[in-house]
Amino acid sequence: MRILHTMLRVGDLERSVAFYTEVLGMRLLRRQDFPDGRFTLAFVGYGPESEQAALELTHNWDTKAYDLGNGYGHVALEVPDAYAACAEIKRRGGVVTREAGPMKHGTTVIAFVQDPDGYKVELIQRGT
Repeated sequence: MRILHTMLRVGDLERSVAFYTEVLGMRLLRRQDFPDGRFTLAFVGYGPESEQAALELTHNWDTKAYDLGNGYGHVALEVPDAYAACAEIKRRGGVVTREAGPMKHGTTVIAFVQDPDGYKVELIQRGT
């Protein structure tokens, strides 16, 4: 078994695809409209779905925003240098909500960014 994807509901699909591709450097892997169900699915990731897990961005055409609730945590991405990644994400227009640095009560270097719908994405520096 392996993880295939994680699904996030998004209010504006174009804005979300732009964030994950232009700010976080993922690729749009596939996209499909379902007119009868009034929704679109867009899959983004760093490599082919046959080899890596992806994010499924689900846009329900009649819903502009979602309540994130208090059960959602975050998606985590490994980066070579969390400090450099934060600088690049800010340069690309992304929002860093926790600057890179050692995690509280540990030595792992982490940072957090926020996508356009408010979902948190953790950056974990490789090797720490």
